[in-house]
Amino acid sequence: MAQINLLNIVRRSALVAACVPLVMLAGCPENQAAAPGKLPAQATAPALTKATNTNSGQTPQPGITTTKSVDNAAKAYKVQQVINQAEQTYRSGVDNYRAGHLDAARVDFDSAVDLMLTSGMDLKTDPQLADEFDHLLNAVNSLEMAALKQGNGFSPAIEAAPLDAANEVTFPSNPALNAQLAAELKNTQSDFPLVINDYVAGFISYFSNSQGGHAHLLRSLERAGKYKDMISKNLRDQGVPQDLIYLAVAESGFQPQALNAHSGAGGMWQFMPTGAYGLARNGWFDERFDPQKSSLAYARYMKTLYNQFGDWYLAMAAYNWGPGNVQRAVMRTGYADFWELYRRNVLPGETKNYVPGIIAAIIMSKNPAQYGLDKMVPDLAVVSDTVTVDYAIDLRLVADVTGASLQEIVALNPSLLRMTTPRDMSFDLHIPVGTHDVFAARLKDIPEEKRTSWRFHIAHQGESLETIATALHASPSQISEANGITAGETVDPGDELVIPVAIASAGVRPQRYTVRRNDTLVTVADRFNVSVEQLRRWNHLSSNTVKPGRLLAVAEPVKLAPGTRVRGRASRGRTASSATATRVSTRKSNVKPTSTKKRSTTKPKSASPKSKSKAAL
Repeated sequence: MAQINLLNIVRRSALVAACVPLVMLAGCPENQAAAPGKLPAQATAPALTKATNTNSGQTPQPGITTTKSVDNAAKAYKVQQVINQAEQTYRSGVDNYRAGHLDAARVDFDSAVDLMLTSGMDLKTDPQLADEFDHLLNAVNSLEMAALKQGNGFSPAIEAAPLDAANEVTFPSNPALNAQLAAELKNTQSDFPLVINDYVAGFISYFSNSQGGHAHLLRSLERAGKYKDMISKNLRDQGVPQDLIYLAVAESGFQPQALNAHSGAGGMWQFMPTGAYGLARNGWFDERFDPQKSSLAYARYMKTLYNQFGDWYLAMAAYNWGPGNVQRAVMRTGYADFWELYRRNVLPGETKNYVPGIIAAIIMSKNPAQYGLDKMVPDLAVVSDTVTVDYAIDLRLVADVTGASLQEIVALNPSLLRMTTPRDMSFDLHIPVGTHDVFAARLKDIPEEKRTSWRFHIAHQGESLETIATALHASPSQISEANGITAGETVDPGDELVIPVAIASAGVRPQRYTVRRNDTLVTVADRFNVSVEQLRRWNHLSSNTVKPGRLLAVAEPVKLAPGTRVRGRASRGRTASSATATRVSTRKSNVKPTSTKKRSTTKPKSASPKSKSKAAL
């Protein structure tokens, strides 16, 4: 595992109430051998580490009050307020999580992160806030590990990497097998130094004869087809042997969402959450989950380790155990040789298995017929179009306008930690091949600030405004107004409609609802077809916990002075990662929906071409 870091978070799904998605990446800390571990069946709720207020004890001398001391006290108070609010919302999420209300927990966890991102304070330069933010993200991740392992509705369940099950296996010497393998090795072409010994032969036997070992290896090599060309190019560009692509067999089985529950490492290459090697993370995305960016980071890091040790086996051991540990083992024994360090028992058991296990996987993949791998069919390569956006857009709307499934959009964007792109920062959004133009064309009728709530729909045979409105939690009158549909006019199959979701009509008297026992903002929002965010804003709530008997506004209150409202989220996301806060120079204007009804001349299925390659990460 690598000593590079990126936090473990997961997409939050608003469609599947039974799942709290999580996407993570990990690596090995230098003082700890941390191979990809098995995810627990259940996760316990970690307590957030309270950051101490470094200013609380600094009281000025009696009779002396300075402007600086007042400013420091005010800042310390504000920092502690933000932390307290975030922790309160996090605890509400924990309660919902334990009660099985996973959708409500997801909203709470998102809200806790939002409280810090929108605080107006610099999370990066304030040590207290930075620590709290990291603790918050790690705590949320640990709670969602079990949900991720079982599958979260959008992403597949994470399988154990092939070496995980073999860590306790011992391999007796088999001279006959060694001789046979040595003969085969003479005809094996590789740009990586291959060797046959008892340790490598033992893993070849394990992967060949163990039902679990063979199945894990087979599935890993099948998944490799999704990323092989992309990874090979990165390795070639960095001067790293092509066959080191199979290190991912040991790390993750080529699963971008793999997570080590013990170390916190995650992703295909199991980087730690440190943000090293150009891999950014914030409350919106974590690039350890990005196959392309993390693979480039892996290639660069392996080249760095090889330059340090001058030996690929030692570089692999350093990737797993940490370069400092390997360097100390070499200095202590005087042997810069992996196999000698193995024999002298100065390596941890995981690292002793790590190198020969990967060598075994390389040899077997190079000789598929001998090892029952010749009938393997690699998964299709992941391909996509890319659009750079600097506004928030819900992934469901992305799926709508591209004609793809939500699962496909989520799979194409594994680095996103939420069901939306970031606000006010640039993000490369991956969409199905061939949908770039239709994506841009269909979004023109949806104002930029509405792209986190509005939807897009192509009418099907037998649908009416009423059935469409019911399905998408909208109102027929608002759909008609947004699309220029006159009274009495019906929709025809193929009509392309923008769907204003949960928008209260201006001038309508605010509706009120009295909270009942067992109500949450999620259940109330669902009852009145509004969003949780709207309920929080209309009722000035700082969390999703509401007490029975409270009167809630469930429609937007009338504004006496329209047009004077100031956008309060302009700085959202900027403080989390300065490396990724690059704005796009040509920001789109907020375009109002057209007043004419668009009627598609093609059938819905052909209106938006889909990728030929389904990317199921």
